[in-house]
Formats: sequence, C-alpha cells, structure tokens
Amino acid sequence: MRRIPASAAEVAVVIRSETAESPVWDVHRQELIWVDIPAGLIHRADPDAGTVSTTAVGQPVGAVALRRGGGLVAAVRDGFAFIDEQTGTADLVAEVETENPATRMNDGACDSSGRFWAGTMAYDMSIGAGALYRIDDTLAVVKVLAGVSVSNGIAWDDEEKLMFYVDSGLGRVDVFDYEPESGLVSNRRPLIPIPPYALPDGLALDDEGLLWVALWDGSAVHRYNRQGDLDTVVELPTPQVTSCSFGGPRLDELFVTSAWAGMDDEQRRHQPLAGAVFRVDLGVSGPRPYDFVG
Repeated sequence: MRRIPASAAEVAVVIRSETAESPVWDVHRQELIWVDIPAGLIHRADPDAGTVSTTAVGQPVGAVALRRGGGLVAAVRDGFAFIDEQTGTADLVAEVETENPATRMNDGACDSSGRFWAGTMAYDMSIGAGALYRIDDTLAVVKVLAGVSVSNGIAWDDEEKLMFYVDSGLGRVDVFDYEPESGLVSNRRPLIPIPPYALPDGLALDDEGLLWVALWDGSAVHRYNRQGDLDTVVELPTPQVTSCSFGGPRLDELFVTSAWAGMDDEQRRHQPLAGAVFRVDLGVSGPRPYDFVG
C-alpha cells in the first residue's frame, strides 16, 4: 500500500469554504469549479494564475456540472437549476422535494449520456430521509432510490456497466449494475467498507479503474481497487475531507475539497486549512468529467 503524506498536498486556491464540495475541472478553460454548500456559492478558479470568481446562487448548492450548451447545471436546495455565470442568475428548471423544507440537494455528477444525478439529505441527517434523482435533456426528474440518508459521491466505470454510489449514512461504497441507454440501475451490493472513524463522502474514478474516496473526519482520500482493497492513502492536513476529482492540463492532478463546518473558533485555529481546496500530484490520471446534455 502506498501512503502519500499531507505535506504533498498543496493549497490550490486561497479561498476557504464552510463546506467545499463537487470539484469539477473545466477542460475548455482549464479551471476548477466547486461549491460552498451552505453559503450557496459556486467558485471558479485558475489554480496556476491564482484567480477566483464567484457566483451566488441564493440558496444552498450541493453539486455542479458543466452544460454542453454553455453555462452550468446545479443541484440547489429546491431542485435542479441552470446557472449563468456571466449574469449571476440561477433559473430553477425542475423542483425536487420543495414540499419538504427539512431536506436539501447534495452531491452529484453527470453520466456519459449527459444525465445529471444528484441526491438529497435532511439538514439534521435523519436516517432515510433523502433520495437519489436524475434529470435528462427533457428536464424530467426521475427518483432512482428512496430511503437514502446522505446522498453523496457517484461515478460510473469506463465500460458503462457499473455505477458506484455513496450513501454516507451506511458507511460504505456500494456498486450497482448500470444500463447506460436507459439509466436503470439494479443489483445493489456493498463494495467498500469504510473504517468506523470516518464517513465516505465524494468519490472519483481514475483511468486505471480504481476508486478514490474522500473521508469525512478521516483526514484522507483512500484509493481502492475493484475488490475493495485499500491501495493508496493520501493524507490531508485537515479532518473534514469532502470530495475529490481529477484536473490539470493532463488530468493527472487530484483536487480535494474540505470543510470547516461545525468547528468552533478554537478548532478552526488548530485547523487553519479547513475548508481549503488542495492539489496533489499523483502520477495517475482520471477521465474528463461529463457535461449535462440539456
């Protein structure tokens, strides 16, 4: 097993977020996009130039993806929204669970067909209060899973036969059989048990077919093979690690988001890098993220 020390993780951008999540690399502009969930902010940065721009969504935002037609699609508190970064406007195009003020949208990603998948969770993290949804170019919302506690990381293998999924409340990564044409999933089974001291959060798949899983309260990102065996540990200098994705000109840099949510002033003094976005050069590349077809 390979272990990469926290000293290898450089701070990619100067901005700190209460809960940074959903890092996505824009291959066209060579910039990183990510969200600050409770602040309702979408950030965009050129890590090399040190520039950052921010779009305020006006409500909590759990995940974001690029649209093929331009702009962004986001999973916001009330559902799915189109984001125009030039004007700063957010247009809610499909409502999700608006009848339930106790829940909000959380993490998500696009599949190869351009469908955007994102799930919900209760603000108080009530067990089974959330669900997993997807939306396609018709803007019709489909509920894929019910009884989810904290819908989090999601990814698909390069052969488009498997979908990997995290419900953080279960403390593991699950895998489904996946049908790319229809988007149907079946045969859910546990794949990777996570140590009890941490919770699985966001995840990414690399070009070698291995999974990188961010560990909330684990101060690390773990890489696992398809048998669920631990392959690599990337240590981070802060405990609340939220998600990860590949970026950079060759898509061989791992960008890792983190949070300071729930920390008091004393804890934040001892964790000055909490909420930062980190960059780690691993010598492993990942696929470019898929865009939303709508």
